Amino acid sequence: MTTIVGVHGIGKYHYYQEAGGSPGRAAETMRLKWNGYLDKGLRGGAPYGGADYFSEIAYYAHHLRRTAPAPVRQMAPDAKLVFSDWAKQLDGRLPSQAGETLTGIAHRLAEWLLGRLGDQAVRFAEDFCPEVAAYLGGGDPRTKARDTVADVIRRRQPRVVVAHSLGSVVAYEAFWAHPDLSTELLVTLGSPLAMRNVVFERLLPVPVHGRGARPPGVGRWINIADKDDIAAIPPGLRDHFEGIERDVACNIDWLDFHTVRNYLGCGSANDYLRPYV
Repeated sequence: MTTIVGVHGIGKYHYYQEAGGSPGRAAETMRLKWNGYLDKGLRGGAPYGGADYFSEIAYYAHHLRRTAPAPVRQMAPDAKLVFSDWAKQLDGRLPSQAGETLTGIAHRLAEWLLGRLGDQAVRFAEDFCPEVAAYLGGGDPRTKARDTVADVIRRRQPRVVVAHSLGSVVAYEAFWAHPDLSTELLVTLGSPLAMRNVVFERLLPVPVHGRGARPPGVGRWINIADKDDIAAIPPGLRDHFEGIERDVACNIDWLDFHTVRNYLGCGSANDYLRPYV
């Protein structure tokens, strides 16, 4: 029986739309894709033979948004604030202009991001910022997303949880909020957990003396981050969280820097996941 649960990251609302509003069908579509991605990493790119690695992908995107991504100029104010704070960590500190509106700041930063990293980075921002703002804004979206992930882990009782992108934040909080949950191994991919002024200070539980910690129900924690991943800032988590066994650096693709496809397919997780498949 497969013993791995996945927790998806940003930009996955379209699966819900394509599944006719069914989170279960969205999760199953993603599970089949994740199986193929991991198979590539484990077997060095050999043709996928249909192996079943993931028992389920915990799907929560429908709790964080109700529409497709909007251009930066049309983001809600909380998402524009996330965009501003995040872009500053990419050295996007542009001279401020007196009286500049939040929309003006966001638009200027988007132009800077486009010039520096291209349109893919702007599209990333249009997913990342609203979903981070929706989740960390508190209230129903945060609770429902976190409880959805907890319910899957409780039901599947996985030996391994693989959490990508914002999913690493949701999984981290789910383990802390539900002390009955447990897993032998947590693998985080492209995690923004330590991102200052955007994520880290807003985590629940709040980090103590500037440090978070491995949840009690997690036996081992491995973190993997690409050097060019603009969501994993900083890429290493050990300096910010107690109990992480190892930070693993990888180089998946400087243009396609954040996808779970590349993280699972690059082979960096092989040593940690192979004993469980």
